[in-house]
Amino acid sequence: MSSIYIHIPFCKQACHYCDFHFSTSMKHKDALVDAICQEIIIRKDGFDQIVDNIYFGGGTPSLLSLEELDKILHTIHSQYELSAQPEITLEANPDDITVSKLKELKSAGINRLSLGIQSFFEEDLKVMNRAHNAEEAKKSISLVKEYFDNFSIDLIYGMPDMNLTRWKANLDTAMSFEVPHLSCYALTVEPNTALDHFIKKEIISPIDDELAANHFEFLYDLLTQKGYDHYEFSNFGKPGYFSQNNLNYWLGKPYLGIGPSGNGFDGKNKRTWNIKNNIKYIKAISENKLPENIEILKKIDKYNEFVMTRLRTKWGINFDELKEKYGQNYFEYLILQMQPHLDNDNLEILDNHLMVTKKGKFLSDGIAADLFKVEF
Repeated sequence: MSSIYIHIPFCKQACHYCDFHFSTSMKHKDALVDAICQEIIIRKDGFDQIVDNIYFGGGTPSLLSLEELDKILHTIHSQYELSAQPEITLEANPDDITVSKLKELKSAGINRLSLGIQSFFEEDLKVMNRAHNAEEAKKSISLVKEYFDNFSIDLIYGMPDMNLTRWKANLDTAMSFEVPHLSCYALTVEPNTALDHFIKKEIISPIDDELAANHFEFLYDLLTQKGYDHYEFSNFGKPGYFSQNNLNYWLGKPYLGIGPSGNGFDGKNKRTWNIKNNIKYIKAISENKLPENIEILKKIDKYNEFVMTRLRTKWGINFDELKEKYGQNYFEYLILQMQPHLDNDNLEILDNHLMVTKKGKFLSDGIAADLFKVEF
């Protein structure tokens, strides 16, 4: 199975923490949608996978009209073989959610929404420079529940000056709506973002890693007690509501990355990423060229990615799979490198799988880095 990711690079305004590729100008929106459709056709050559999920990310895909969504999805259906019931997700901002918009999304074939809530508190939303307010956040979930059974919300923890009481209130509000899936991310300061500038100028308090760790521990305890499965570091889902797009990424399945800045992987050793420039992207596609960079992964790169992605999931690293893919030498290297973390109770071995313990979960990326194989 495989995925198609479509990057829609338009937003009403710039969030202070975001370093994704986007534009607040809609000037070239029509031309870009046409280019996306053309790229979908171009990339069909040599791609013979069955597509089981499609994901509209961004940016803000909920800014697309019904006609634009129909055009993109019709192009995919005409070019690719899809599974019987593909999961089709669209990221949406709460301020875009209306009854008419939800009806349009349903009619276009969208069957899963990902709502960028981030917080239910005005002070947090203002710091982030989100386009919606707290009341719109709550109203959007109520409306979505009337039209979609399968949906997710995003929340951000580790916000400057966000105490545990406010984080708990955010989660309690989410639980009151019986949300089937949550993606929860620690706020990170990306270089050259407005948030980075504000912290350097001491306008906003710096990020407190210890507070973020406490937020994560509370998040994990509460959601697992409420019946959510922590299937990947940032993702919690009720049974039957895991994001298929997320699963394909973390389990190393092939996926196409469409649109400016779209990233793809052939499931073997080739990664691609498109140019982060709307005008240059449109021009290249109009000339029937893919505006992409290509990286061919070496064995050591694939091993390191395998370690990192698998440790982020509930399934961990399967020793038999690792030996089959990378050989005995890599397995013996892993055994040697993992021992300190076993001794510190950050890792454990269960049924021939190397797993991150509850104690080690917030440190999983750092633990994975300690297991990486390095060329000298």
